[in-house]
Amino acid sequence: MFPIAYHPIYRHPLPEGHRFPMIKYELLPQQLLLEGIAEPKQFFQPGLPDMAHITAVHKADYVTQLINLTVDARAVRKTGFPLSAELVERELRIAQGTIMGAEMALQTGIAFNIAGGTHHAYSTHGEAFCLLNDQAIAAQYLIKTKRAKKVLIVDLDVHQGNGTAEIFTGNNAVYTFSMHGKSNYPFKKETSDLDIALPDNTGDDEYLAILKDTLPKLIDTEKPDFIFYLSGVDILATDKLGKLGCTIAGCKRRDELVLELCHKLGIPLQCSMGGGYSPDIKIIIEAHTNTYRVAKDLYY
Repeated sequence: MFPIAYHPIYRHPLPEGHRFPMIKYELLPQQLLLEGIAEPKQFFQPGLPDMAHITAVHKADYVTQLINLTVDARAVRKTGFPLSAELVERELRIAQGTIMGAEMALQTGIAFNIAGGTHHAYSTHGEAFCLLNDQAIAAQYLIKTKRAKKVLIVDLDVHQGNGTAEIFTGNNAVYTFSMHGKSNYPFKKETSDLDIALPDNTGDDEYLAILKDTLPKLIDTEKPDFIFYLSGVDILATDKLGKLGCTIAGCKRRDELVLELCHKLGIPLQCSMGGGYSPDIKIIIEAHTNTYRVAKDLYY
């Protein structure tokens, strides 16, 4: 059965009225258990990581400031979260969940993190609800420990993976692919190895056609032996922070395209959930749950 990283700390208390839907991290595991998509034994609680894995990606000064809660006020505001020791612990456990999931996926074929996909975290600072870049940390871990020679990061969140692009600039062992809304945050984009910027209101047919034309060729060319998938559901037309026009069915078909390809080619896959900001929490949970439904049908 595929392993799923989850810790109660993932649902972090935020000020009343905060726009980040933190409750989804509590509701999604409940939904997976309710439907029988996952069993309790599939969930594992990540501990705290070896800090050497964190500083292999993030500058030591920045990590020290996070740990000591000495990040300056302006930099804290850019993250969108009030800084606290519990928040930093949460970010560290999310990163460890992705590291452990990546290790487990080498045996199981696929692994999940209920949270993660924190692709706006740069080597030197955090942005937009992201303090530490979980998939970048895990990708570098796989390369450094020789568990993988070539990693592909497939980022299909509605927002460009700017932090991930910055971290791996000039690193030929990790290929970064981001398909995102052209006019969405971040307004100053970084340069991934491959960026596909989509116009506002791009719907299912166009979105899926581009992905179907791009991803198989990319895998054939780059020949990764491990893939990280950021499956943000903020590509939905209902998303209040996204500008694309996909439906829940189209979002599920996107997941099928990615997972079917990895399954067919035998490439291990770690999946972090990424963003989702539809006003109705039920839509967010349904779209995220679809990713797990696809995995269960394919892998088990």
